[in-house]
Amino acid sequence: MENVQAKAPLKTTNRAKWIALTGLFMAFNIIMSSFGIPVPGGHLYLCDAIICTAALLLDPVAAFIVGGVGSFLGDMLFYPAPMFVSLVTHGLQAVAISLIASRGRGQDQLKHFSSSLIGTLVGAVIMVVGYTLGKTFVYSTFEYAMIKLPYEIAQALLGVVASLLLYYKAGLGKIFQRMEYNS
Repeated sequence: MENVQAKAPLKTTNRAKWIALTGLFMAFNIIMSSFGIPVPGGHLYLCDAIICTAALLLDPVAAFIVGGVGSFLGDMLFYPAPMFVSLVTHGLQAVAISLIASRGRGQDQLKHFSSSLIGTLVGAVIMVVGYTLGKTFVYSTFEYAMIKLPYEIAQALLGVVASLLLYYKAGLGKIFQRMEYNS
C-alpha cells in the first residue's frame, strides 16, 4: 500500500501524525467551547483561538474538522441549539484561514505574517457574519442577534490575536515545521 501524503501547508508526511494533531486540536476546541469568560451581558469563548491557531498550522481539511466538527461536537455536548450554525460557520472560518495563510508559506517572514493576519481577519468576518445570521435563524429574532454582535466581534478578535501570538511569538509555527522535517 502506497504512503499517501496529505496536501498540507506543512507537508504532513505521516497520516497517523495528521490524525493525532487534528484530533488533539479538535479536543482542545471542544474543551474551550465548554466554558466562557464571563463579561457584562454575556460570555467570551476561547474556541476561536484554537480554531484560528489550528487553521494556521494545518491543511484546510484538518482545519475544517477542528473548526467545524469540533465546534459542532462541543455545542452538541454543552449547548445544542446552534450546533449546525457552528459546524458551517467555524468550518468555513477555518478553511478560509488555512487557504489564505498557506499562500504566504515559503516566503519571507513579513509576507507570511501578512497572509496569516489577512487570513485570520477574513476568518473573523466569516465567524461574526455566520453567527449573526445563524442566531437570527435559530432564535427567530434579529434583535437577539444584534445584542450578541459585540460579543461575537470581541470573541473573533480575541481568536485572531491569540492565534497570531501562539503561532509567531510562542513559536508554534517553528515547532510544527521542525516536526515535519524530523518525521
